[in-house]
Amino acid sequence: MSGLDREASDTGEPDRAEREIGRLDVAIRILDPRLTEWGFPRWGSALAAGLDLHACLDAPLVLEPQAPPALIPVGFALAIRDSDWCAMVYPRSGMGHRDGLVLGNTVGVIDADYEGPLMISAWNRNPPGAAPLTVRPSERIAQLVFTRVARPALRVVDAFPEAGTGARGAGGFGSTGRG
Repeated sequence: MSGLDREASDTGEPDRAEREIGRLDVAIRILDPRLTEWGFPRWGSALAAGLDLHACLDAPLVLEPQAPPALIPVGFALAIRDSDWCAMVYPRSGMGHRDGLVLGNTVGVIDADYEGPLMISAWNRNPPGAAPLTVRPSERIAQLVFTRVARPALRVVDAFPEAGTGARGAGGFGSTGRG
């Protein structure tokens, strides 16, 4: 399903009515012309949350198990320009679970004011001695999800008010039990 709208606003800023109903207008600058041949931009299905990201490579890239992550260009830049939103880069679930290809930074955050080329930090999480992974040009290797950002007003306090009964308090990892 295509996500390209060539009629988007020239200013890059959504009007107030669009912001109030949650519409986000994002400008995309194609840096690698092969992307449109590969069907970009598109979501994998009508209800998919993540926009597919393609490996814009000139040749296959071999990732050895546990080697340092490699940066892979995805061939575009975007301009979110709305502080209520950001984009998150996630691995594709099948590639991570089945093949061991995950993000070197686990999740990538694209801030609303970043407008440079998007890159994927690709890492082969498989144990040493396992087969290397090969990323091929045009392969869909990650997904981009747009999400709202909550920016709370922070107050510095000396102590927290007394918590109600049943509150976790300072309990950390595993403090709510198992199962």
